[in-house]
Amino acid sequence: MVRKIAVAAAICALTLLNFFQFPGHTYLQADSQIYLPILEHIRDPDALANDLIAQRPHVSFTLYDELQVAALKLTGLPFHEALEGEQVLFRALGILGLYLIALSAGLSTVQALLVAAIVSLGATIGGPAVLSFEYEPTPRGFAVPLVFLAIGLTARGRYLGGAVAASAAFLLHAPTAFPFWAVWLSMALVPYQRRRKLIGVGVLAGAAAILWICAQRQGGSEQAMVFFTRIDRPLEALQRMRASYNWVSTWWRQWLPHYAVLYAATLLAVARIGKSLSPDLRPFAIGLPLIGIASVPASYLLLEKMKLALIPQFQPMRALLFVTVMAALLAAIAACLAITRSRYWEPALWLALAYLIPVNTSVTQIPTPNRIAVALALSALASAALWADAQRRNGSIPAVALAALAPFFVIPIYGNVINYPALHSPALEELSRWARISTPKSAVFLFPDAAQELYPGVFRAEALRAVYVDWKAGGQVNYFKDFGELWLSRWQDVMARPFAPADCAHIASLGVDFIILKPEHKMPGAHPVFENFRFVAYALKVNSLR
Repeated sequence: MVRKIAVAAAICALTLLNFFQFPGHTYLQADSQIYLPILEHIRDPDALANDLIAQRPHVSFTLYDELQVAALKLTGLPFHEALEGEQVLFRALGILGLYLIALSAGLSTVQALLVAAIVSLGATIGGPAVLSFEYEPTPRGFAVPLVFLAIGLTARGRYLGGAVAASAAFLLHAPTAFPFWAVWLSMALVPYQRRRKLIGVGVLAGAAAILWICAQRQGGSEQAMVFFTRIDRPLEALQRMRASYNWVSTWWRQWLPHYAVLYAATLLAVARIGKSLSPDLRPFAIGLPLIGIASVPASYLLLEKMKLALIPQFQPMRALLFVTVMAALLAAIAACLAITRSRYWEPALWLALAYLIPVNTSVTQIPTPNRIAVALALSALASAALWADAQRRNGSIPAVALAALAPFFVIPIYGNVINYPALHSPALEELSRWARISTPKSAVFLFPDAAQELYPGVFRAEALRAVYVDWKAGGQVNYFKDFGELWLSRWQDVMARPFAPADCAHIASLGVDFIILKPEHKMPGAHPVFENFRFVAYALKVNSLR
């Protein structure tokens, strides 16, 4: 009991460091700018009724929206607080999963906690543009930790628990859970524990049925998602411009060597770990990275050659996150086992790789001197702590604890790793509050000098007012052809060239009620309806204020 309490406390501590310190968390800086308007419109159909994102939600095939509406009704908390609470919970489950995976490889409790701490430092998956630990409370951000929990439970022989966790991940974000289930189904083909694994397949089938029923009952969308069609040339050009991460031909030269090195390191780690990988862990250690690597040629064939519209929606190359995470995870496990097997020269090399992944986005690019120093210093510290633990030296537990906790502070401070910009500001909050209080719900806003900046999306979610067009919303071109055509038309009409005061009449004719400019673009002779040191708002229509 004491051991379980200590482990639970350690996982809670790692979760809080992971959430508040490094890699951290964000809100309304990435994809939550898309999901929050959808949720707010579901909650109040009058809110954001004139906004493209709310009019064309892409949440039919996820229970994410149903979960948030239920949380709102049960707790009474605003979406922001409820989502962050869920984010902490799911991260804790993911770290628990990493701990269980390490235990299943034969590590001690102390070693397993250190491995979980190392992998929880996160990684940026360059190319397909995804993260191992998402900073935002989005469906993928919840599903990825559940997948690692499912792997950990399965690796420990808890097949039903693993199937339930992976099915929950499937309900939240099916593309994220797909690689897990591909490996599980292959495991069900062999005689070992086949009956228990087939029960897991039944759990997945039940989850799929629930998802399908909920998708058919999904309301509030003006347009259905279409999977089984082809992308025409104009839509391809648009997606390549706005969502190039789905098109491997745009980034393979930069990123494929990185993944080749990580995959080679994964195979080497599997060989070095050897029989310590349990029969239920080995398929995931080998299969998940293999699926990640195979997703690249598969995506190239299905999207760039066959032009299947399903692929930008499914985004199979985001399975490359399993190449990155498994490289870090297996490298850390190999380091611990090398210490146990008295191969004292080996752990520092494995740990250097494990720490390089969160320190430097690409392992094939030479890091800055300070990042090299950070990776080497952390590797040396962890190696020494593991050696002390293996030798049962006095103070070994505090040494391992120091090795586990230090990277959360050393990497961002001395490695100068900044995962996300400071997007929110008091001026933006003041603008959003003014719009929410002083303008009608039906008001439409335009930020004509924002270019590709992300603050209009923050405004949309916080003010609960429609934005005529902005760069972040363009990411929805992956899901709806008509949306892409409309978004591009609006973007080219009012955003592709610099704003001029003479454009106001045309912009007003499009249904825009207010324009928001930066102070340096303030219009001479025009009277603003709102102004602070960062934004100036003008009403384009008479009586547009409440």
